[in-house]
Amino acid sequence: MKMIKDFTPRLYQETIFASASSKNTLIVLPTGLGKTNIFMMLAAHRLSQYPNSKILLVGPTRPLIDQYKKVFERHFEIRPEKMAVFTGNVMPEKRAELWKTAKIIFSTPQGLENDIISNRIALDDVSLLGIDEAHRAVGDYSYVYLAKEYEKRSHYPRIIGLTASPGSELEKIEEVIKNLFIENIEVRTDNDPDVREYVKEVDVRWQKVEFPEEFKHVHSHLVACYKSKLEEIRKLGYITDINSYTTSKRDILRLQAGLQGELAQGNRDFSVLKSLSLAAEALKVQHAIELIETQGATALNVYLEDINKQASTTKVKAVINLANDINFRTALVKSRTLLEKGLEHPKLKELTSLIKEHLTRPDYKIIVFTQYRDTGSKIKEILEKQGTSAELFIGQANKRQNGLTQKKQIEMLEQFRNNRFNVLISSSVGEEGLDVPQVDLVVFYEPIPSAIRHIQRRGRTGRQEKGKVIILMTKGTRDEGYRWSAHHKENRMHSVIDKVKNRMHFYKYARDEERDEERDEEQKEKKDSMKNSDSCTTSGRIKIFVDHREKGSAVMKALLKHDIDLRLDTLNSADYVVSSRCGIEYKTCNDFVDSLIDGRLIQQVHELKENYEKPLILVEGTEDIYSIRNIHPNAIRGLLAMITVSYGVPLLYTRTSIDTAEMLISIAKREQEEIGRDFSPHTSRKPMTVREAQEYVISALPGVGASLAKTLLKRFGTVKGVINADASELKQAEKIGPKKAEKIKEVTDGLYG
Repeated sequence: MKMIKDFTPRLYQETIFASASSKNTLIVLPTGLGKTNIFMMLAAHRLSQYPNSKILLVGPTRPLIDQYKKVFERHFEIRPEKMAVFTGNVMPEKRAELWKTAKIIFSTPQGLENDIISNRIALDDVSLLGIDEAHRAVGDYSYVYLAKEYEKRSHYPRIIGLTASPGSELEKIEEVIKNLFIENIEVRTDNDPDVREYVKEVDVRWQKVEFPEEFKHVHSHLVACYKSKLEEIRKLGYITDINSYTTSKRDILRLQAGLQGELAQGNRDFSVLKSLSLAAEALKVQHAIELIETQGATALNVYLEDINKQASTTKVKAVINLANDINFRTALVKSRTLLEKGLEHPKLKELTSLIKEHLTRPDYKIIVFTQYRDTGSKIKEILEKQGTSAELFIGQANKRQNGLTQKKQIEMLEQFRNNRFNVLISSSVGEEGLDVPQVDLVVFYEPIPSAIRHIQRRGRTGRQEKGKVIILMTKGTRDEGYRWSAHHKENRMHSVIDKVKNRMHFYKYARDEERDEERDEEQKEKKDSMKNSDSCTTSGRIKIFVDHREKGSAVMKALLKHDIDLRLDTLNSADYVVSSRCGIEYKTCNDFVDSLIDGRLIQQVHELKENYEKPLILVEGTEDIYSIRNIHPNAIRGLLAMITVSYGVPLLYTRTSIDTAEMLISIAKREQEEIGRDFSPHTSRKPMTVREAQEYVISALPGVGASLAKTLLKRFGTVKGVINADASELKQAEKIGPKKAEKIKEVTDGLYG
């Protein structure tokens, strides 16, 4: 491959490349074995086939994006200006400019999705799309939309998914296969013959610690609190056996989903509402139990104190009731006592001993993974007290703590690589994309039940030399269950992948049928559009501005099926803007009622009224708004009267997301027929400047609108000049024909009345 330099592919990389070059392929390869290098080989191959095309590699984080670019800089024969990085730090306009000249683009998915929706970039000439951490391509994650648009628009599509583990659930892997249009799977493990020689041995050790008696006392009160909530739900008739709920969050979440389903069907009995509140309490206590078992006194106390503080300010009954529960209050007091005595989880002592034991040379590198920031902060504090250099590697800020920007994350990794400190204490943000050439020891502060995350953590060592993994586990707690859960899931993953590979022909057949149906539907929509076309559609596309927070919604997806000018923007007082004077707030029935009750909607209505001449609220759904919440119908009626009568803001109702999209298009069409499509989403009803007032007056003339108003004012100089111009003079202006000129004169010269 002429474009690649200073790189000799390994046997398994050549084998995978040969397979992936002819089919959309999911590549499952352990961390550190060169997935990016395989993609680089495919990039060279596709560019040799399609010299005028582009290559696009997408990854979830900025550190990963920078890592891809470094690999290409080192091994790919291409001028630096022909490569571009797209992240949130690059302005959309700059991304559009770079797209025109770049051959290889490395991008995070969210901004790229916005660019495609806003028509700033086109995927037509992309000959290879790489999706790293491909197991994320489920639900509404941006990968799903990107792959679908790419497959639809590219002249020569080829998709490559890259992951260390696609997961262990058949349904999830099938969803990834479907969403990325995968036709082939290439899997390698550490034990495969063509991989084995490149993998260093990793010694995995499970280190057990005892659960202290003082912790057991706190634990017993939390368990009693938890069981009391379940027992109340049992008495109300929504569970039969509380013992099946002792350790599983999944069961509580499933119970909540069932109760929410009852509400959605209009069942607002006391037993349903009470059970739902109790389930919310149980879930919070379940989390507290996990903290005392796996994390320690500090993390538990922070969590319990937070609930106790919330109870004094919130109106949420689940929080208030939980904070008043006698077992909860006892656990809170005892957790304070643990802190006063300086008692911490025995894992902390075991961890510090392990680190002290293993730090035998200045360049020895250790990563400690922990689920929780509070635990990470405590580990850092203790290590620094014993003289060990350590840094906390976490994500961006949350509501309680400062975080690391992606720039700071990259800087910290560089310092770790250069031996500025020995121990990196990482939250889950470090499980993907750590570009560290050699880590000697990985410590799990707690086992995790996810096979994907277990594989990612473990893969941070044993890249160049023999590695070591130590997993701390508390006896008699969920730690033991999580250990075996991850083990069985990892074993199951390989059998599930084999099953998926055997069914690949079935997925292709189903996808082809789905494509045929979509093609038929698109053709029907085009015919309907041609039948219903009018002056607005023939002279240009309808324009709708959408708030960027709506980009993953079902309404947005329904709008994208139409040939309209859809633009993402940051809208301060509306979800959709369809003209200079019409801003629309969109709500589902549930959100509409919730926002009515908590006061959000009144504030939003006030802002709509302040900023738009014709504000509108659009409510979607078939639910009865009077039965969604346990509140007297007259209270809702009073609020509705205030919105429609006092504020003068109309309410429209739609049934589905498709219905909502069609309604938005109809409103936009009518507005833009009347006042034109040249408008900004950032309008305001603040006092106009003289220039704005002049444009406003002329734009109100028949068939003129904002854009043509500027043209007329430039030609005739003043409002008076436009008004006094006769029909023959008006016809000489750009885009003013005889009929439009006559209509304007009818207004300016005709008698009133």
